[in-house]
Amino acid sequence: MGTPAFSVRPLDYLVTEGYNMVAVYTQPDKSSGRGQITVATPVKQYAASHQLPVLQPRNFRSVDTVAELAALKPDIIVVAAFGQILPKTVLDIPRYGCLNIHPSLLPRFRGVSPVPAAILAGDTFTGVCIMLLDPGMDTGPIMAEAQSPVLPWDTTGSLTIRLAQIGSQLLVDVIPHWINREIEPRPQDGSKATYCGMVHKEDGLINWHLSAIDISRRVRAFSPWPGAFTLWQGKQLKIIEARPVSPDAKPMPGEVRALPEKNAGFIIGTGDGALGDYTVQMEGKRIIPAAEFLRGQRQFIGTILPG
Repeated sequence: MGTPAFSVRPLDYLVTEGYNMVAVYTQPDKSSGRGQITVATPVKQYAASHQLPVLQPRNFRSVDTVAELAALKPDIIVVAAFGQILPKTVLDIPRYGCLNIHPSLLPRFRGVSPVPAAILAGDTFTGVCIMLLDPGMDTGPIMAEAQSPVLPWDTTGSLTIRLAQIGSQLLVDVIPHWINREIEPRPQDGSKATYCGMVHKEDGLINWHLSAIDISRRVRAFSPWPGAFTLWQGKQLKIIEARPVSPDAKPMPGEVRALPEKNAGFIIGTGDGALGDYTVQMEGKRIIPAAEFLRGQRQFIGTILPG
């Protein structure tokens, strides 16, 4: 059971290891883009390319939906970013339970966005847990875990790819030991739990009164989605890359200043420090370095950006 690209890697590992996949569950198809074209989830696309049966119920509230799953007689259900909390009626179906791949070191960052949460918090390491699902939100006992550094240049995109790889390997290592009853799941310490909520599109709007360090983390945490952005001439200016710098004279929050070196781009003031070394993308345009952006937008220097 999974939906986004993160879920494809463990599914691929299970297929490669020769497990009999009686079904793949994923979220219903959604309409996307200006043309509202119906797009299958990454998991559905993978399953279809490997001739795996796909089921897409909106939820498991229906008795018939639960019965349909029970009729498959699964030994194990593997869950990876499925997007639904499974009721006890589902958790009780498989003989060996429901195993979940969660991209954090639980109980830190229970919830739906643990990867951007780790970057936003400035964590220097995170990891992946294989847990036995219970009816709570990521509260089940831990079966195995593995750590990974959060590199200074990591985005949510790059870190998610790495954690999916680590988690997939951990999963295929755990399953045979779990079936042979060689693993005793470890209860989580609920007193140390932290939670992370859904990331929304508006979260990407930059508040220039935050510190340079905080904004640079948001640039990385919100890449590739929703992106960190500001507004310029009524359009969205997305900040693809930026890092804290130490100018001789600090600009005001949101103030754009040119760097003295030729073709060196610009810096923007923040509530504490400044940001430089930009790569940007104007709405509807391609991604370009700051210096190239300035050649077409010279009036950008001296602007006080909103927020």
